[in-house]
Amino acid sequence: MNKIKKFVTDVKLEMLKVSWPARNELLNSAIVVLVSVGLLAAVIAAVDLVYTFMIGVIIK
Repeated sequence: MNKIKKFVTDVKLEMLKVSWPARNELLNSAIVVLVSVGLLAAVIAAVDLVYTFMIGVIIK
């Protein structure tokens, strides 16, 4: 039980040392991630459509 108590205390102390981002910084980072994921998904979808078309032409 003493080890668990020490662990929780250590976690609390470490969480005080964490540098949390400001709200605006967090929102900007989230927007960048979402836009990047959307662009990557669009590129992958486009490549998939091209490959699907090419394989369809080859098979016929």
